[in-house]
Amino acid sequence: MTKFSANLSFLYQELPFLDRFAAAAKDGFGAVEYLGPYSEPKEKIAEVLKDTGLEQALFNVPSGDWAGGERGLACLRDRIDEFRKGVSLALDYAGALGCTRINVLSGIAPAGVDRATLENVLVDNLKYAAPLFADAGIRLLIEPINLRDIPGFFVSTTDDAERLLEKVGSDNLYIQYDFYHMQIMQGDLIPTFTRLQDRIAHVQIADNPGRNEPGTGEIHYPFIFRELDRLGYDGWIGCEYKPRTTTTDGLGWMKA
Repeated sequence: MTKFSANLSFLYQELPFLDRFAAAAKDGFGAVEYLGPYSEPKEKIAEVLKDTGLEQALFNVPSGDWAGGERGLACLRDRIDEFRKGVSLALDYAGALGCTRINVLSGIAPAGVDRATLENVLVDNLKYAAPLFADAGIRLLIEPINLRDIPGFFVSTTDDAERLLEKVGSDNLYIQYDFYHMQIMQGDLIPTFTRLQDRIAHVQIADNPGRNEPGTGEIHYPFIFRELDRLGYDGWIGCEYKPRTTTTDGLGWMKA
């Protein structure tokens, strides 16, 4: 049965961050996710989760200066210490919030640095992080992201992700599979999901073009949802899209 998680970094933007939880619960979401919880005390977020009855589905390891254009640190050879401190912070928050899935953004490839060097740094960082999260009962994820929205992002296809899984060699490294990103980069959405299902620990959705609600673009989400049910996917489906109007007014697709 499909179950939906509200990505609060995209949805309910008209509300302060902590007020978005109650709005998501009122609209029928069972869980929440977001880029990161680190701007708020973990105790305050834990209290809001308890009050609303929501689960914490996912968030990211700290990803650098987001406002300044950074999109992850894990492939950057001069930010290894910062990445590893971020791993500790993510573990601390995950424990307080009951979160069992944490995502790593690889980062944008710097100009003038060869891909082999960047991949070696990323592999070493994932080898460092995976057992720490395993010890805490948390799955570690990596996410391919399309190169149109984030030019230069280091991990952009499932081929990239599979290669990393093989090089890291950990049974605690998984893929976050975002149907929107994968439609832009490679298509063949359900066959690819089916082939990789055992290594996919979370999925996210948005339609294309525009990254708006399901039903506003070319991806046939009724088919996607039926196939996820048929294949036995029982995880959260993260709604990481930009509402065309307000979040609540655009939820007809979910009610249907």
